[in-house]
Amino acid sequence: MATNSIAAGSDKVYQAMADEIKARNLKFQLTKTGSMGLDSMEPLVEFVVPNKPKLSFAKVTAEKVPALLDQVINLHLDTETPFYRVDEQENILTGEKTFYCTGKVPRILRDIPLIDAIPYYAKQVKIATRNCGIIDPENLEEYVARGGYFALYKTLTEMSPDGIIEEVIASGLRGRGGGGFSTGWKWRSCRDAEGTVKYVICNGDEGDPGAYMDRSVMEGDPHSVIEGMIIGAYAIGATQGYIYVRNEYPLAVANLTKALAKARDAGLLGKNIFGSGFSFDIRISKGAGAFVCGESTALIASMEGKAGEPRAKYTHTVEHGLWDRPTNINNVETWTNVPVIMARGADWFSSIGTKTSSGTKVFSLVGKVNNIGLVEVAMGTTIREIVHDIGGGVPQGKTFKAVQTGGPSGGCIPGSLIDLPVGFEELGEAGSMMGSGGMIVMDDTTCMVDIAKYFLDFLAKESCGKCTPCRDGVRRMRDILEDICNGHGEEGDVELLKGMSEAMIDGSHCALGGSAPNPVLSTLRYFQDEYEAHILDKKCPAGVCKALIHFHVVADKCTGCVKCKKVCPTRAIQGNRKEVHEIDQTLCIQCRACYEVCAFDAIIIE
Repeated sequence: MATNSIAAGSDKVYQAMADEIKARNLKFQLTKTGSMGLDSMEPLVEFVVPNKPKLSFAKVTAEKVPALLDQVINLHLDTETPFYRVDEQENILTGEKTFYCTGKVPRILRDIPLIDAIPYYAKQVKIATRNCGIIDPENLEEYVARGGYFALYKTLTEMSPDGIIEEVIASGLRGRGGGGFSTGWKWRSCRDAEGTVKYVICNGDEGDPGAYMDRSVMEGDPHSVIEGMIIGAYAIGATQGYIYVRNEYPLAVANLTKALAKARDAGLLGKNIFGSGFSFDIRISKGAGAFVCGESTALIASMEGKAGEPRAKYTHTVEHGLWDRPTNINNVETWTNVPVIMARGADWFSSIGTKTSSGTKVFSLVGKVNNIGLVEVAMGTTIREIVHDIGGGVPQGKTFKAVQTGGPSGGCIPGSLIDLPVGFEELGEAGSMMGSGGMIVMDDTTCMVDIAKYFLDFLAKESCGKCTPCRDGVRRMRDILEDICNGHGEEGDVELLKGMSEAMIDGSHCALGGSAPNPVLSTLRYFQDEYEAHILDKKCPAGVCKALIHFHVVADKCTGCVKCKKVCPTRAIQGNRKEVHEIDQTLCIQCRACYEVCAFDAIIIE
């Protein structure tokens, strides 16, 4: 189970299932898995019956468990309809298929959609998340049964370190943590660096609001991270590795700890792995959850017991990293791609995606979208395909306004660029970035000035404070945005924000400070009219900034149903049943409760 499914009640469902199986003395094998990604349908429960399609039931509750077991046992689907069925499943590591249904699909199951017919899954290509939701993350044998550690055996017994690096370079794999630097060339630089002691680090410090891609992989498929790190360490010449993960990911830490222990017991970590003469081990280093520690040099400082502050990048970590030794850092998603590249080859991997951005990318699709969850798509997939085809579009028929990518230091891409393919260069040219994979969807009720303020407020609180442009610049920009949202904006604020952004980009010590103005610059680039409406007209077009909006009753539409009156927390709404209501502006606190509850569109925002 993953954190997101536990939040939806999967732990209670699991316990109810265990109790029911025991009470009935059923010969069922009950297994926990990670997340299949579609959070809005959790908890998901899958049933595997020999020679029958695998059936998945969505939004299962503990109360539904007894009836659900009855239906599956008797194959009478009269109260609960499976979300989807799986007749066969491809193993991405081997390209081979597992056939759940070896004969004809029973008539009663034929109308249940196949998983590939579910729009959310149809366009996904799962490489990094290949095992999430399929295997028990605590079970090494299940990982091996899915082809796990096959790539490690191949590389350690058949390939040279240089050959591995050349294969990774040829694959075109770029770091999935934000920078997008060539993974293979980074490994090459570290291998060529002087020094007999070298380290590899997995960056699991995922601090972007709304992002949980790496957490999901660490929780649902920890061995894929470990296998990738062992291969990378062998190629680079490292003998010790670390997984840096924030302490606020307790399930990820627990599953990684168990996986490391089992890997050691199986001889996959330690001395003379597979009799190759190569020795390597991994330790977990827990961070305190500071956003800045996602930056590589700040991460290293944190691991060394120092304050998590970045250092100048003229000294590269591949030469002088942890304890001043050559160190290679990749994030979780990057490491999980490595075993697949070694198993399927660079040509296969680079055939997926675009010319400059090969492979896939995992995004956490959140915000104003119907299907919230993790999605993994081939690079080059358009924003439209992700938001509408996979995400199911914007709820309540509202208009797609923008999507924010790249985390708090990323940018907002407007609806007019909905056909933009996702790739490192494409997102950068649009004023945003790939980042670690956060993707926040916004509809026409989102105020872009308020959004920029939100991210600047986050960055102001998370700035390490080492350099003045970031420490004071972000706070001052945040203050200006607050003034604008509170109706105190002045002519010249836009120009001031642009000027401060340029100064921060030029003068900040690290990339986090240099990219901090992105939310402001991207919203100014595409939504400057909203800034001007706030500053010049003292209006918020999206109806979000409380100081700039008023709620009114449209007399022609008001039926006097009193629903708005009942929900008003300040008794600002006056009027008897079947009479037109009025709002006392001196009492209204702009809470939107009346607006949300009105079924006749009789409440408007001006």
